[in-house]
Amino acid sequence: MLNPIDTAAVIRDGRVAGTFPGEIHKGVAWWVAACFVVVSRTSRIAVAHDGHPTTGDFHRRFCRGAINAQHFSCQLADLGEANEDQLVHAMQALGNIPGALLSTTGDGGRQTVTIRLYDAEGRPLTEDTGLAKVREMIAADRVPIPVNDQAKGRITLRRDLVETK
Repeated sequence: MLNPIDTAAVIRDGRVAGTFPGEIHKGVAWWVAACFVVVSRTSRIAVAHDGHPTTGDFHRRFCRGAINAQHFSCQLADLGEANEDQLVHAMQALGNIPGALLSTTGDGGRQTVTIRLYDAEGRPLTEDTGLAKVREMIAADRVPIPVNDQAKGRITLRRDLVETK
């Protein structure tokens, strides 16, 4: 595995989080997304982010990882900038599909990037509902490899599902 991470430190407590740069790097978003699609055995997922510039890079990698997960041809609904309530609402509107929310705290130097994963009912993923399996796949270097163009999923912008006030 190129550029490994301390999976026990980064993937825990219902989230994937670490300081950037340092504990986490942009490739982790791809790994987490591909493993999450495989673990949840889904062909559809909704993804949102907080709009932070650093989050944007992680978000793009996450989206590419999700649509490249094995044979799932995952269709990704990209909600753009949204909060947790908006994400969960969109997940329900799309037929109770899994989702992910990416965010960054801090500015300049060291920042903390967090990826929260949600099951199809809108509950945060826990150790027992798949987070441990995602961590194990990454730790064992069993991240699904990219697929060919015929097996790849698609990203659709769905900002219409995010309520603006």
